[in-house]
Amino acid sequence: MGFHQLKRREFITLLGGVASWPLMARAQRPAMPVIGYISSGSPESDAPRLGAFRQGLNELGYVEGRNVAIEYRGMQGHYDLLPEFIADFVRRPVAVISVSGNTPAVQAAKTATSTIPIVFNVGTDPVQSGLVASLNRPGGNVTGISNLTGPLAAKRLELLHELVPGASVIALLANPSNPAFTEYEMGELRNAAMALGLQLHILNASTAGEIDSALATLPQVRAGALLTSAESFFISRVEQIAALAGRHAVPAMGGTADFPAAGGLISYAPTVTEPHRQMGIYVGRILKGEKPGDLPVQQSTKVELIINLKTAKALGITFPLTLLGRADEVIE
Repeated sequence: MGFHQLKRREFITLLGGVASWPLMARAQRPAMPVIGYISSGSPESDAPRLGAFRQGLNELGYVEGRNVAIEYRGMQGHYDLLPEFIADFVRRPVAVISVSGNTPAVQAAKTATSTIPIVFNVGTDPVQSGLVASLNRPGGNVTGISNLTGPLAAKRLELLHELVPGASVIALLANPSNPAFTEYEMGELRNAAMALGLQLHILNASTAGEIDSALATLPQVRAGALLTSAESFFISRVEQIAALAGRHAVPAMGGTADFPAAGGLISYAPTVTEPHRQMGIYVGRILKGEKPGDLPVQQSTKVELIINLKTAKALGITFPLTLLGRADEVIE
């Protein structure tokens, strides 16, 4: 074997070694933490929420794809998928389970694991629903953000009555698949309806098809207006609900701030972005080593009144100046 041949062979071996260095370095790097994110919506309906969640993570130095991964699971009203999603996250296991707007999902995750940190954003009272021991010292592996979604139901009914004072029958679109939230909201609404002398007619729906069927009965029940529950499934169906309410020429109040932008008439709801940004910050703090049980539950109190004047015009409704003056946003 000649000298040049030997040198060439050694050189090729050396090159092979150089080429494998990045692979070895990559293999020795710690695995990227994975956040398991559960929502009632879809990636499309959750885009603003996920954007705010990522922003919160970024503030703590976590950038998706660079040093953290997010595994998104959207139920879109199919609560039967919940056990499968949670079992998958626990089996992996993910570094943190984050739950957007869904108390049953937090309860299921809490039952499934006492070790993986869980960060929630819910519209019910987290102490009353058994998610945490107290707001200041949650204890265990669960903490998060609580917003005013449930307690706002009575105020929504009052605003709808102010807008359509002649409507004595109000249809309520509710989701029986989330009984804890629905019963909580119904308690608020029954008292408010009685005080205002209004009749509530419940329309149950847990799927897109059931929303179609339920709202098709609006003329039969002689509903003068429609109130949509703030239950998280309906967030992913705002366009469908707004379109059907428009087709039946029924003024509709949404339970989420996305509703007027989708063509709905009016909404009175917590701001979409801030609670999710806070949720991202909490997940970032936990990834940095803080314990969820030591992080007090944050209470998000910012609420927005949003009005769609284009829809009002199509329905032949004139907004009282008092209501217009209180609006945080007017869509024209």
